[in-house]
Amino acid sequence: MGVEPKTKERALKTAEDIILDKNNHIVHVGKTQTVAEAIHLMNENKVGAILVKEGDEMIGIWTERDYLRGSSDPAFDPKTARVGDHMTSPLHFASHDTTVTQLEEMFLGLYLRHIPVKKDDSFLGMVSIGDVLRANLLDKDRQIKELNSMASWQYYENWGWDKSK
Repeated sequence: MGVEPKTKERALKTAEDIILDKNNHIVHVGKTQTVAEAIHLMNENKVGAILVKEGDEMIGIWTERDYLRGSSDPAFDPKTARVGDHMTSPLHFASHDTTVTQLEEMFLGLYLRHIPVKKDDSFLGMVSIGDVLRANLLDKDRQIKELNSMASWQYYENWGWDKSK
């Protein structure tokens, strides 16, 4: 008597799946806005990174790290400093169908903590390293539960071992 596995082939989660799970929206500032305005916007939206826009195009990203780098300069004043002068550019982004594993490789290889996600010609949102790690851990938890459900005591009882030996 064989035991049929209960699992089906399932694709890894994608960047778009993660964004849909967290109900993310794009937060951005213009490159001429002040750092103080960007900080206010980040606090208001409870995010650690925002995209920087010039006209209709996203040209960079401004993060908490960019603020820290700028604030180490004694002449830095958040009320007058422009985001465009302190942003990270060029902008690295992931396609909407990038898998969790590929996102992890991007974070590690590019030394990033936030990656915007693009579908066709528009940005869907942004994923953080924490979002990707969470998605990966939840997937591993699901896999473990599936394996545990397959390997019940009844499964071992049906192996036909002669326990008297």
